Amino acid sequence: MCTRFRVLDPAVPPARDLIAAVLAEYDVAAGRQLEGGPLATTADFSPPGGAFVVGFVNDVAVCGAGIKDLGGGAAELKRMYVAPAFRGRGVARALLGTVEDTAREMGYRRVCLDSKASTWPIYLAAGYTEVPNYNDNPHADFWGEKPL
Repeated sequence: MCTRFRVLDPAVPPARDLIAAVLAEYDVAAGRQLEGGPLATTADFSPPGGAFVVGFVNDVAVCGAGIKDLGGGAAELKRMYVAPAFRGRGVARALLGTVEDTAREMGYRRVCLDSKASTWPIYLAAGYTEVPNYNDNPHADFWGEKPL
């Protein structure tokens, strides 16, 4: 579905817009503005330890996800988002694979993540295994990791 993926500056559009969209969606799902939890800033998604991957369909940015350095050879997947009109079309799987490839190319040996139960299936299907809560995110109910 996505015709191309690119690593872009997370502080400028379209990456910035995708990050804002996922944060707004988190707030809507919670019924309030979320506070607390682990931070993921544009600096975290910038070199040398971070990246933000954006997927395009016909030159329109439709998805994105960030890589944040956790130290010890681990990257954390953050702010994974697919625009609603493109959900259910395999975009999330393609984005996840591209983010994992990007993390591997950056020298990471494993990827960690936290998420809500509604997104578990995509991660489990991609080979993530459930791990104990590693970051005390009060908004998550699944923590996983995958060796690269």
